[in-house]
Amino acid sequence: MNNSIALVTGASSGIGEAIAFALIKAGYRVYGTSRSPRESKPDGIQFLQMNVDEEASVKTAVGELLAKEGRIDVVVNSAGLGVIGAVEEVPIELAKRVFETNYFGTMRVCQAVVPTMRKQRSGCIINISSIAGEVGLPFRGIYSASKFAVEGMTEALRMELRPFGIRTVVIQPGDFNTNIGTDRPTIDHGEDSPYEHYLREIRAEIDKGMASAPTPEAVGEAVLKIVRSTMPGFRYRVGAFMETLTPKLKKIFPHKLYEHLIMGHYRMHEARLMKEEKEIAE
Repeated sequence: MNNSIALVTGASSGIGEAIAFALIKAGYRVYGTSRSPRESKPDGIQFLQMNVDEEASVKTAVGELLAKEGRIDVVVNSAGLGVIGAVEEVPIELAKRVFETNYFGTMRVCQAVVPTMRKQRSGCIINISSIAGEVGLPFRGIYSASKFAVEGMTEALRMELRPFGIRTVVIQPGDFNTNIGTDRPTIDHGEDSPYEHYLREIRAEIDKGMASAPTPEAVGEAVLKIVRSTMPGFRYRVGAFMETLTPKLKKIFPHKLYEHLIMGHYRMHEARLMKEEKEIAE
């Protein structure tokens, strides 16, 4: 494995960093990307400056890697951006920003590395999606939509690249304790928003889940399982049991029951009752 080269976007923290360290331990020479310059460490992550939102930045960073190594064996697209808000109230420009990073950023990196992998007739592309990439979640509709798009693109790409010996896979992480919450853009819905009661409960539930969630080493282990497989599956779910079960329940349960369960998890029923009680009191 010592001659194998991996590129991991968003490797400066969180899931991307965990994946990079897992690959290093397995003997890969790992190049990680970060929007801002970062110091590379001997026998650690070799950092490249890359903004996945900009095509020129992606091409420059991939070109720098290929100039040094001459090949690329594994690419993990883990750079991402989250947002919480009602679809009605998320500004279009912010929705575009989320898609720019999550979908078009992934697409840019794929387009930049595929020609080299195709010439090698080998390689593995792993796109980090989310459980929310298969399950639409309330007040995370824009994020879900961007990850749904990643999964649709990856499913097609997998078939397009198979004749060239390139394996293409999606990983769906559940909740892990990372800094994604601190980097997430905020929306000022205001007290007058008809969604404020629901958002308050959902933010509290998300923060609670993130605080108690495990650190993301399990995602790195999933990456190693994939790269060691000659015929990996299309989709790997990594997370708590109920998180990984949710997409299966969506396919089995009547949709009204499924929606009721999801809304209950996010305490939307309780929020509605509290709102009605407040309105009556006023």
